[in-house]
Amino acid sequence: MKGKRYSTEEKVRILRDVDAGKSIVDVCRGKNISDVTYHRWRKQFGHMNLNEAKRLKELERENTELKKMLADAMLAKKVLEHALEKKL
Repeated sequence: MKGKRYSTEEKVRILRDVDAGKSIVDVCRGKNISDVTYHRWRKQFGHMNLNEAKRLKELERENTELKKMLADAMLAKKVLEHALEKKL
């Protein structure tokens, strides 16, 4: 059974709960995640604070948009090249 998907900000908040003094077991039980998941998140997001996590999410979204724009531009270029070949 799949559990809830947590956003990056929620993951960082969970990590900060443990930093604030709560035990790992209590936090994991309260959020319904495993210890393995907690440690994986700690490895991935442990060095971030909440603002950095939000900025990371914005940068990932921007990067996705830029990749789409590049793909569209490359496709348009291929179409134009193909049209020029047929004309000549």
